[in-house]
Amino acid sequence: MISAFYIGLHGLLLVALSALVIRARFKYKIALGEGDCSGMKRAIRVQANFVEYVPLALMALVALELTQTSAIWLHGLGAALFVGRIFHAIGLSESESTTAGRFGGTVITFIVLLISSVLLIIQLF
Repeated sequence: MISAFYIGLHGLLLVALSALVIRARFKYKIALGEGDCSGMKRAIRVQANFVEYVPLALMALVALELTQTSAIWLHGLGAALFVGRIFHAIGLSESESTTAGRFGGTVITFIVLLISSVLLIIQLF
């Protein structure tokens, strides 16, 4: 299963983002919540944003694979999502402002969700 590969990659990325939250908690000495620390808030938002968008995108990838979508589409969407999430994580980690990485990662993620959703709907007809 192609989607299993991308689920695995994104699982590893989530573990890495979670480790960055834990590291920030030690660094800023904040055991719960975000305190009044912008670095802590950014680490939490990077992880939370990932958790908000990636599960649906991966479910769409699995559904596309189950409907026998071409491997090229599956790899293209899975790889784009992974690259987009890395761009977003780096961009948001650097600054609370809009950065090229954050903006690009968001656009890529939305494009993956849009294409996946349209492909799934089209395949019903």
